Amino acid sequence: MRLRALAAKGLLTATRLYLVRHGQVADGCTDVYNGHNDVDLSLAGVRQCQALAEYLQDVQLAGIYSSDLTRTRRGAEMICRGRNLEVEVCPEFRELNFGIWEGLSFQEIMERHPSELRQRFNDLANFRIAGGESLTDMQTRVIPRLEELLARHAGQALLIVAHAGVNRVILSQAMGLSLHRVFHLDQAYAGLNIIDYYPDLAVVRLLNGIFYPSS
Repeated sequence: MRLRALAAKGLLTATRLYLVRHGQVADGCTDVYNGHNDVDLSLAGVRQCQALAEYLQDVQLAGIYSSDLTRTRRGAEMICRGRNLEVEVCPEFRELNFGIWEGLSFQEIMERHPSELRQRFNDLANFRIAGGESLTDMQTRVIPRLEELLARHAGQALLIVAHAGVNRVILSQAMGLSLHRVFHLDQAYAGLNIIDYYPDLAVVRLLNGIFYPSS
């Protein structure tokens, strides 16, 4: 009965989110935690974003958004080309602030901060890196901005180019997953996720789709 009532009011039209991770970054082969560091795309990353832009060229979008970091803005701008749209920059969609770990590889973090790394693994959602954020902190800034954009584009389609951590937080909320399980969700460079938001639930239609050659 509830579904019939919503359908009668035209409220079952989904708001569709195309959620994209940025392409490979210039140091993308070195396992560096960039976080808020403003690194550019590599040539491979540019090609990945171009391939995704081509795949999405016939998709009607009411808005295109990105974080304020270069690696996301460039990808969003490629998807914008040929559309009567401009990229709207949202600092709330920045990657996790890794604090004193930014610019370090995982191996370097293990060597320099082994105790803190163990603490993070023991409480993934709430451990706050010195000088940085916890996943819960990031969720607190990401989700309200997302909800604002979903309300702005109710019944339409919008696209966000963000980061692996941001995307995992958004997907976790849509799927009802705890933040302790975010790394069960892979997010490849220039990977595409599609989420339909209805009044009382979110449906993930595509998870981590890749539209460029793997080699």
